[in-house]
Amino acid sequence: MRRLLVAGTLSAILAVTVAFGCTTWVRSAADGHIYDAASVPAAPVALVLGAQVDPNGQPSAFLAARLEIARQLLEAGKIKAILVSGDHGEWTYDEPGAMQAWLVARGVPADRVVLDHAGFDTYDSCVRARKIFGVEQAIVVTQNFHLPRAVALCREQGIDATGVGDDTARAYKDLWLRGEVREYGAAVKAAADVLTARDPVFLGPHETGVETAVRNG
Repeated sequence: MRRLLVAGTLSAILAVTVAFGCTTWVRSAADGHIYDAASVPAAPVALVLGAQVDPNGQPSAFLAARLEIARQLLEAGKIKAILVSGDHGEWTYDEPGAMQAWLVARGVPADRVVLDHAGFDTYDSCVRARKIFGVEQAIVVTQNFHLPRAVALCREQGIDATGVGDDTARAYKDLWLRGEVREYGAAVKAAADVLTARDPVFLGPHETGVETAVRNG
């Protein structure tokens, strides 16, 4: 019994140490690259990371808040195009399609929105932004608790990434707290993804959508 308690304690200490170390790496990599919408330097494209879409096809409050930031950045002339990257692994569930529809319904020209249907997680979205869509500089948009990891992962892929975070969804206290806690484990996964340099679920040939959208801008 004593051995089990000692082993359990050591395992817990190791897990906390690893999570703390990975979280420190994430925050350090993103340090100096996070801004508010008014002060962020201009970039050709905003990368909006996907989140839950409700059963009625509308973006959840968290996702809508991200999209509103991107809309404001476009309106302010900070960006020329918006790359929406999310989960479309099933025909009946389409995050990027819902994101595009939300933006277009609020006045964003359809030819300024590019869809990445295989952004199944943050790492995949960043890798695909660089390798598939040729993004070299971007403003990453997500909630504040998620932003350091997203910026860090995109910068690891060679994207000159800055970030603008949403704080309005903090009103959903339980969901926000869950997201903050989840980031400790997600930082470990992010570090593992970078160390193993794994390929995303889907790669494929180069797509010119972002280049065309930037030209349209």
